[in-house]
Amino acid sequence: MKKILCFPILLLIFTNSIYAQNELSKIEKLATTAKIWGFLKYYHPEVANGKYNWDKELFKVLPKVETATNNIQLSQVYIDWIKSLGEIKPCKKCDIEKDIQYFDKNFDLNWINNKQIFTTELSEKLKYIELNRHQGKKHYVNYYSNKLKIPDFTNEVEYENFDWQNGNLRLLTLFRYWNQIEYFFPAKYQTDTNWDVVLAKMMPKFLNPQTELDLHLATLELIVSCDDSHATYFNEKTYSFFGRYYMPVNFKVINKKAVITGFYNDSLAKLNDLQLGDIITKSNDKKIETILEEQEKYINASNISRKKFNASYYTLNGATDSVKIEFIRNGKTSIKSIKRYLFKDFKYKAESKSDKYKILENNIGYTNIGKVKEVKEVPKIMEALKNTKAIIFDIRKYETFTPYYFANYITSQKKDFYKAIVTDLDYPGRYIWSETFKSGNDRLKYTGKVILLVDESCQSQLEFTAMCLQTGDNVTTVGSQTSGADGNVVIFNMVGGYKTQISGVGIFYPDGTETQRKGVKIDIKVKPTIEGVIAGKDQILERAIKFINE
Repeated sequence: MKKILCFPILLLIFTNSIYAQNELSKIEKLATTAKIWGFLKYYHPEVANGKYNWDKELFKVLPKVETATNNIQLSQVYIDWIKSLGEIKPCKKCDIEKDIQYFDKNFDLNWINNKQIFTTELSEKLKYIELNRHQGKKHYVNYYSNKLKIPDFTNEVEYENFDWQNGNLRLLTLFRYWNQIEYFFPAKYQTDTNWDVVLAKMMPKFLNPQTELDLHLATLELIVSCDDSHATYFNEKTYSFFGRYYMPVNFKVINKKAVITGFYNDSLAKLNDLQLGDIITKSNDKKIETILEEQEKYINASNISRKKFNASYYTLNGATDSVKIEFIRNGKTSIKSIKRYLFKDFKYKAESKSDKYKILENNIGYTNIGKVKEVKEVPKIMEALKNTKAIIFDIRKYETFTPYYFANYITSQKKDFYKAIVTDLDYPGRYIWSETFKSGNDRLKYTGKVILLVDESCQSQLEFTAMCLQTGDNVTTVGSQTSGADGNVVIFNMVGGYKTQISGVGIFYPDGTETQRKGVKIDIKVKPTIEGVIAGKDQILERAIKFINE
């Protein structure tokens, strides 16, 4: 008799343990809902074609998700939701094997087979949707250009000036952006933090912000999590948080210290007794390195080099018109208060006096390629520099659209200089390799050395310029890591109407080497020193000249 009673008890304990294992936290349920909602948005034929107001459908399902306590109940919520969307007909086009070379480092739908969260019935339904996914023009995403195949997010309700206390719209902010990156950001696989982890990490910050500013900072942190120098967030509220008042200097972060490298206004810098080479170690009694650590999650950049470059806005700015600094000058440490100003008070204009080209000592040609705006100037410059023993192309300032024409002078044959990956809208999350693209000419006109100067200020078009010129016969690239944000930019609006952007095309060297996050290839690396900055040296240019004269 005891043995008979023992079995039901063991069965009950076993059953309870199963359910205990499958109980889901609020974060798990919402993260799963975000994935299901995004998957159906871009894959389900009746959703992707715009038949449903997909934001409202999310708001309808959220209360049902909240009441589900385990994976069985949650799966049933999703199953009922999918059934309500209508029958999915078999997709004949989806079965056809495409003669396409896919890049699949971003593609991962393995989550639909997660047995800890989904029942077998739900996983099978999701797999069926994948295999019979929507084809053709979509409602929520399209190609901005059929030729370039850059994604363009369309027909999204912006909810401008929405009440930040609206929990549904806060979750929509996170869900929408997370899925846009999940399926249409070519460098998603390169993020420091796995994109699934980002979703779970950011969920509490969107669920429980204490103030409106908390919500905007959470949005900024989410965007920065892309690790993309292009991924900016145009929002005055976050600008105000970091402060509208500037010191009248610009600086470079070296060895976790702020070294003054120039002035926004010479008179105001002199008035505050600030000098080139001053090393600022503290701001309002806080170490510069501590400030950088605290603000890092808000500074967009593909790599640490660009993050330091972008840090100037976040490090010494503030909400007050004065700041106490600790600084080192001539080996002596001092402390004093400095006035800060609104940027408009500087009446600042970027330096534009530098020559487009000139001949340096020892018959070395130099051209500031960013100053060359017109194609017709290229022959004139190359004619003037044709008898030099080397030409230095400085790619560290401004932007130019003339690299192809300079490349024609330094190559003996056309060469591949990049290839790209573009999103396949008929299979979201998968990317297609483009053909390689060539630059250069079949007739070498300049036979001397060619040197390219690059650093962290080189981003996007400037990095593309460097890649194009690197096809030359006798080219050496000198400098420090570039921004690592190549390719065309996709600009779109967040919930609330605030603009943001990402790199929309993945750019690679012909051999498959990534440029996103890594930057362009560098032959001679130069790491600027505090001593060199204090002395006012252009250490990258000096190293290039040394290489030429060797």
